[in-house]
Amino acid sequence: MASLNKVFLMGNLTRDPELRYTPAGLAVASFGIAINSAWTAKSGEKKEEVCYVDISIFGRRAEVVGEYFSKGNPIFIEGRLQFNQWETKDGQKRNTLRVVADNFQFIGVPAKRPGGETGSSSKEGKSPDMIPEDVNLDINNEEIPF
Repeated sequence: MASLNKVFLMGNLTRDPELRYTPAGLAVASFGIAINSAWTAKSGEKKEEVCYVDISIFGRRAEVVGEYFSKGNPIFIEGRLQFNQWETKDGQKRNTLRVVADNFQFIGVPAKRPGGETGSSSKEGKSPDMIPEDVNLDINNEEIPF
């Protein structure tokens, strides 16, 4: 039987990305995003719902997210779902569902630059929400530890 595990999400970061490195030197960034939904109920009442999702991203992309994104920034994520189960020291079973991002895009506003500045020059007519030219996202098929 065929299967597919693909996720596309667009939302705002709920916290600054936490960038760390594995013992092998692979960068890992963890952050959350909030995805807002709004609709009108049959009664005419306006409803709103927020879905919070935890995200992990690896390699050079993790470093770029850590450098250019901060709480509140909009982001587009492409990835897959990952389910983790574990048992606590006191014997309680825990589990979590998160998205492992394969790719991302800046959206909506200029990216944060090192030093806290925002914005981008309009060299060659490029949009300010594009990844800066000096950012290399080539990850050369790095091994992801899971």
